[in-house]
Amino acid sequence: MPIVQVEHVSKQFRLGEQMVLALDDVSLAIEPGVFLAIAGPSGSGKSTLLNIIGCIDTPSSGQVVIDGHDVSNRTPDQLADLRARTIGFIFQTFNLLPVLSAEENVEYPLLQMPELSKKDRDERVRHYLGVVGLTQYAKHRPNQLSGGQRQRVAIARALATHSKIVLADEPTANLDSKTGTSILKLMRDINRESGTTFVFSTHDRKVMNMADRLVRIADGRITALGMKSEDRWVFVQGRAPREDEAREI
Repeated sequence: MPIVQVEHVSKQFRLGEQMVLALDDVSLAIEPGVFLAIAGPSGSGKSTLLNIIGCIDTPSSGQVVIDGHDVSNRTPDQLADLRARTIGFIFQTFNLLPVLSAEENVEYPLLQMPELSKKDRDERVRHYLGVVGLTQYAKHRPNQLSGGQRQRVAIARALATHSKIVLADEPTANLDSKTGTSILKLMRDINRESGTTFVFSTHDRKVMNMADRLVRIADGRITALGMKSEDRWVFVQGRAPREDEAREI
């Protein structure tokens, strides 16, 4: 059973006096445990799709089912509870609280879970900072950490809630190539070891090649679905991009 099911979803925004169609009749099923990239140029709708999957935004029409829950008509409070317990987020700007240390940033979302004791929270924080290799930096604030280290804190924070799905919006966009590659490898290792579903948006072909599933989107519509087989992409919908197109996406 898919952990994410998107059925005939459209999303319109008002921009001044104009209505902009960001997503146009999008349908997508995401299986548990995949490492999936949503790829497309700026303005293609990939971030809008990620936000709808993450219950940050709601569709104008269509149905969205997350982990068996139809979220299409949930109230903001209901969506907030589902987000807190099912979905973790990693942003390209890290979104860490600057006045908190690394361990306090990781603990922050756990404070919304009253069933967790202080001991439980401390154990989770210690464990996930260890997973991302930052145990010795637990007391450091974000301005004392490199970009790659801050993104590792964000990954630990996303995992600490025991989220079934981690959504990453352009997670390497603000990192140099070497650091970005190491962050992607870390996320892929966590995906392989824990079975956590990772869905990330990107326009970088190097990032796309790290995925085992690929959704290509343009002008608000899905144009191709691919899966990795023996290090080659097999497209089950649409076609593989030509070389000139590959540079564009």
